[in-house]
Parts: sequence; structure tokens; C-alpha cells
Amino acid sequence: MKGPGVVGYLDALYAYPGDEVTVRVSVLDAGGRYRAELVRLLCGETPGLKEEVVPSGISGEHAGELQPVPIGSYAVVEMLPPLGAVELSLLVWPTLPGRGVQALITVGGLRLLIDAAGAAALASGGETISTARPLRSRAWHRIEARYDPATGDAWVRSAPPPGIHDDVAAEASGRFTKPAKPAAPLLFAARRDENGAVVEHFSGKIEAPSLRSGTVAAEWDFARGIGTTAIEDRSPLKLNGRTVNAPKRAVTGSKWDGSVHDWRRDPSHYAAIHFHADDLYDACWKPSLRFRLPAELRSGFYAVRLQASGPPFYVGLIVSPKPGAARAKLAVLASTVTYLAYANYRRRMLPGPFELSMGHLPTADMTDVLLAEHPEYGSSTYDTHRDGFGVGHASTRRPLFNMRPTGRYWNFAMDLCLVDWLEAQGIAYDVISDHEMQARGVDLLAPYRAVMSVSHPEYYSLEMLQAIEAYLGRGGRFMYMGGNGFYWRVSFDPAHPDMIELRRAEDGTRAWAEQPGQYYHSTGEYGGLWRRIGRPPNALMGIGFIAQGFDAGSYYRRTAASRDPRAAFIFSGIEDEIIGDFGSSGGGAAGLEIDCYDAALGSPPHALTVASSENHSQAFLLVNEEILSNTRGVDGTLNSRVKADMVFFETQAGGAVFSTGSIAYVASLAHDDYRNNVSRLTRNVVERFLDPAPFTLPKRQGR
Repeated sequence: MKGPGVVGYLDALYAYPGDEVTVRVSVLDAGGRYRAELVRLLCGETPGLKEEVVPSGISGEHAGELQPVPIGSYAVVEMLPPLGAVELSLLVWPTLPGRGVQALITVGGLRLLIDAAGAAALASGGETISTARPLRSRAWHRIEARYDPATGDAWVRSAPPPGIHDDVAAEASGRFTKPAKPAAPLLFAARRDENGAVVEHFSGKIEAPSLRSGTVAAEWDFARGIGTTAIEDRSPLKLNGRTVNAPKRAVTGSKWDGSVHDWRRDPSHYAAIHFHADDLYDACWKPSLRFRLPAELRSGFYAVRLQASGPPFYVGLIVSPKPGAARAKLAVLASTVTYLAYANYRRRMLPGPFELSMGHLPTADMTDVLLAEHPEYGSSTYDTHRDGFGVGHASTRRPLFNMRPTGRYWNFAMDLCLVDWLEAQGIAYDVISDHEMQARGVDLLAPYRAVMSVSHPEYYSLEMLQAIEAYLGRGGRFMYMGGNGFYWRVSFDPAHPDMIELRRAEDGTRAWAEQPGQYYHSTGEYGGLWRRIGRPPNALMGIGFIAQGFDAGSYYRRTAASRDPRAAFIFSGIEDEIIGDFGSSGGGAAGLEIDCYDAALGSPPHALTVASSENHSQAFLLVNEEILSNTRGVDGTLNSRVKADMVFFETQAGGAVFSTGSIAYVASLAHDDYRNNVSRLTRNVVERFLDPAPFTLPKRQGR
């Protein structure tokens, strides 16, 4: 069996009824034909795939083509004055020397580069003059070159940074027999071949490049323009340029000595750009299909389903009600930012730590195999670049392999369990999204009496947190239906629409760690866990991330607090002491990643912990941020804190919060044809949260 013969992406992750939608498609099959249709997604593969075809202007067969992906970041200066003999100089911090030819500065047919052996070299046409001394990885070097096109004379030198290392300077000179004329465009970290393709991408940092030729004395200062795509020339000529494919900025440069950690305080310490041969912001595909969503289309989870040979490829889409349109009283808040952070997760397909943490082999289908075969589609923020540094950017402008109802049971596919349950219960709902909340703030949430999260709202921006806080402050009701939520800070880069930035700083359960000195985003925001930034999820939802384990789920046991009259509505019609000892994710409602109550982290003192999970396995371990030093007793068989707490509390202005504390919770809703205590409990909470009668804060003792 082969993977999908066609892939695609949309211009946005959400749209409104009546909007025009653009689909960009690449056909991998010979022949170039594919079928397309719009489908409404009602359930994933568990308990069973449910989708409805929606009549639209794209239904049917189409002619397509293979569309290449211009992966790899670089910078370009499009215009240069006439040049004669030139002098080139820059500081370079290579991360993959010896891993192929990597261009540093290209100006016309002249290239200052790192050759295949890892040494600084100057090339013209097919001729190369090399210093023959490999550069040291992850160390600063100054590289200089001179070239006269009139004679072909050339010289190149690399010098190590001052210090205790045994590196020495190396230089070489010679004459090119077929001299190339230096000319525009000028590229940093790549070259453009005769067909216009950008190749020979460099992986590493570049700082302070300069070009001198007669009266031309350009000096580019990468400390300027952090947070933008601009690269600025300090010379009077202003030979400014731009970055392509979002290389990483706000990174430490040659001057950084640990005295500065916020790049805004002294940008001279951050005068470098980190380029990667596998950066990808925009696949730049041509539009393939355009169609208008039906004006009366119901809000929900949708996809453009593409199919050639092999299984279909789903291009996920959230359809949200138009601003001002009639709405349901309940909204499901789709975690589109988290979907984006996980999109194209490659590392789980590699042998090694993934199997140890999961306790089993990866769950994969042929769509996952297709992603593994096509590195040009970019990676997730759980992956590292080829040079070992973490992927901190994720863009919607490329195929996203996880926004589909099939395949790995996580995030988007898992969240369809909640949609399936709402449909089965006949509860009216709208679906809205993180991206829309980022754009519209609390105004998006305000019309709804209650809002439900999905199973794993892990990645949040400050603006998103503020929107939920404002909603609760106005008396809104929020149902946190998952675990490991409100965990990592992300920011939206104004210079790169449709992209998020993430820096895994200091602490947390991390796929990789951000480099020292680089904890501040290019937007100026401090990165890392919201808990470490002083905004723990416990203060917002009553609970926060405590443990994870992926071998099996467990159940909740009711607590004495569940008999409090304030919680009576939650357990109406439920006599069971054990809640959720079943489910399609590990056999229990409490599993995967779980959250608990912690007053020290801001969990409200009046909150009721109405149920707690128990009997977790050795595979469930306390998260890193809970451990100050290595110790025994951190697993689910020995540590009483390894539990999911189900919490309820009232807020000011008549609102309330209900939190489940488990990603696996929604996977138990459909058990026994929806006739189970998890389903009943959830319906009880939804009905009370939709009741306009205000909640009342309990009186404090002693008052």
C-alpha cells in the first residue's frame, strides 16, 4: 500500500460561511489528476470515521501538477550598484561543516562558501580555491576574501576566534581561469542556480557581512530589524534586503558573553541570524482550486478531501460563524495553535526515545510514511533541525499532515470524539478556533454562555490567555475538557503572518531545549512555560500539568467533595464511585497527559476536587518542572501526586469553570453507545453551564 498521491494546504485554518477558500495542491502521482470534495467531519477513526460530503464548487476530478517546495532559509539583496574588484567579509558560526557545499555569500557568479570538506573557500564557476582547513562546528570564525574579475586573482582566509582552542588561521590564494563578474542579486546563506532555484543552503549563524568594491562599502547589521524580515545596510547606499523562509533571529552573536539575555537591552549581542537548510515558512504553491463555502454552512470541523491513488489526504478547516450571525449558546474552541505546533511531527517515526516514552511502537499509517519520505514539507516544533537545534517556527503555509480524522489518535483526531458526542446528544454548538481568538480576543467568546476546550489546548499566546480571562471575568462558563493545557507560550510574528514562534526555555517536559541567551522571542516576549512566566494554568482552570504516561489509561474515583451541594448537578443521576474505567484511549478516561490541583500554583481555594484518578502505572512520571533533583518515587505506582483531578469552581459575575484534567477523557464519551457515566456527567455540566441562572461564589469561612 502506498501513501496519498496528492497533498495540499489552505490559505487559512479557519473561514466563515460564504468565504472564498483557496486550496493549493501538489499531485505526486504520474498523470496529475485527483479528486476533491468538501466534507464535514463528525468523528475520527474512533469509535468510527464519520464524514458528510458537502456540495461545493470543487466536487469532482481535477488536473494537477507536482509543485516543488523551496525549503531552506536565506537572505537576499536584490539590487546592487556596478561592482569591480570586491572584498567580502563575515563572521560565521557553522553547525554542519563537512556536510556538503554551503554558500555563505553569493554575488553573481562569485561564491564565498564552506566546501564539502568543511573549509572556507572562494568559488567562481567550476573552480574553487580552498583554505583546506575545516572550520570548527559551533564556533565563531572570521572569513575574508578578495577577488578581481579583471585578472581572476583571488584570496580567501579563515581565522578562529581568540581563545584557548588550538585552531589556527588558514588562507589560500590563486587565479580563476574563467573569472565571473560579481553582480546582483546578493544572497547570504545560499546561492541561486542558473534555473533560479536556491541551493547550497548554509546551516549556522552569520553576523556582520560586508562587501567593498570601489566606492561601495556595504555593511549589513543583523542586530537591526529583529522581529522583521528586513536586513539593513548601515552604509549610505542602504543596500537593504530581506530574509526568506523565516531564519531564526534574536539569537546570540559573537559578542554575547552572558551579560545580556533580553535582546532588546543590547541588540549588538544578538547581531546574528541562524539559517537552516530545512527552514520552511512558505511552500509558495500556486493556487489550484478556489471555491466559496455555502452561505448557510453549519459551523464545525471540515476538510477538503483530496484523493489520487492511495488513501485520501485531508486538509483540515474550522468553519466558524460569521461575526454578528446567529449562534449556538455553546462553543467548542478548536486548538488550532496546538495543531500547528504538532503538525508534521517527524521524530516519533525515528527509532529511539519515542518508543521508550510511549511504551510501544509508533502508531502510523501510510500518510505518516509519506511525510517521512518528504522532508521538504517541513517539521513540527517537536523536531530538531538537521544541525540539532530545535524547530521554533511553525507555519500554516505548507501541507499539515495532522489535521485529519485518520491516523494517530491525538489532537485533531481525538477532538472529533467531542464533536461526535455533541452530535449524538443533540446539543447545539458552534466551533471557533485559537487563530480567530488571537485575532478577535474576548469578542469571539462573549456571545457564548459556555465554551468548551478540546482535549489538548497546550500552546497559548498572551492574547489568547487574556481573552479567556476576560470572558470568565464577564461571567462566562468554561469547560476544560483535556489535559496539559495552557502550557507553552507562543507568539504570533507580525512579519510572518500564519506562523507561530516557540522557545522551549528553562524548564518543562521538552522535546528540545532553547539555547542560553535566546529565551526571548523575536517579538520581545519571554518564552517558555506559562507556569515559569508566572501564569500557571492552575490559576485559570484550577489544575495544571502534573504527569504523563502513554501505556494505559485509568479511572477517576469520586471524592468527599463530590457530595458538596455545590457539585450536586455534576453527579445528578450517577451513583457510581468509579468514573471512566473504560474508553478507547488506553482503556480509561484518565490518561496520556494529566493535570492536578495545586493551591501553591494558584488553584482557587474554593475549588472542589470532585474526583481524582488513581492506580497509574510506572510509565506515568511526574513532569520535569515538579522535580528539583533526581529522586526515586516519581512514578504512578509510588507518588500520590500522579493523578488527574476533576475540578469545579465558581467565578465572579456568575460564571464557573469545570476541568477534567485528562487528554484521554473525551475518548471515553462514546463507550457503550454513549450510555456511560462520563457521558452523563459531561451532559450534566453542559446543561447547567448553559442554564442562565448565575453561579454564586461560596462564602468564605469566618465571614
